[in-house]
Amino acid sequence: MGDRIQETARAAVRRYGRTYAEEAGIQLGDRPAPLYQLLVLTTLLSTRISATIAVAAARELFAAGYRTAPAMLAASWQDRVDALGRGHYKRYDERTATMLGNAAELCQERWHGDLRRLHREAGSDVRALRRLLTEFPGIGPTGADIFLREVQVVWTDVAPYLDRKVVSGAKRLDLPASGERLSALVGQDDVPRLASALVRVSIDAKAAEGVRAEVSGRS
Repeated sequence: MGDRIQETARAAVRRYGRTYAEEAGIQLGDRPAPLYQLLVLTTLLSTRISATIAVAAARELFAAGYRTAPAMLAASWQDRVDALGRGHYKRYDERTATMLGNAAELCQERWHGDLRRLHREAGSDVRALRRLLTEFPGIGPTGADIFLREVQVVWTDVAPYLDRKVVSGAKRLDLPASGERLSALVGQDDVPRLASALVRVSIDAKAAEGVRAEVSGRS
């Protein structure tokens, strides 16, 4: 039974372990530009729109050069709307363009465009990190979860970070729902990828079926 649980976790990583940051072309590192790009992606993912469209819109914003808080601020509101539109992020484009501008202003004025400062202020207190993240326009508790789930790749003091969607996905695959036990199944380095996989499983029953089918095929 233990071997099957471990193989289930590893199959989930193989099938669905690509993070949203990777899909958006963000080379995530503990540096101002990629951390800001993750904040942008988180804002887009926080709206009631598909993850595929949110990722596409993020790629369009980055392709337009809006990869840092100063660059986003320098763009006009219409520039941001147009980039979002190219990513087919049209239902919420105008409101989101405004939020991105306001968030960039907050990032620049309070954190000097460098979210490492936010991390340092919070220390290792995850609740403080969540609270500071929700001060950005467009990012609520769910958005803070998305950011922390993704950033744990580089902010290792946050790991293992499991939000409700990760736990839901783990339960759907009959995996343990604790960070310590999940880490033991795949290794600490792959916990962020497992978290990403379990989010997909939590929102797509077919993803869970695919993981189970792969495990059964290897049995």
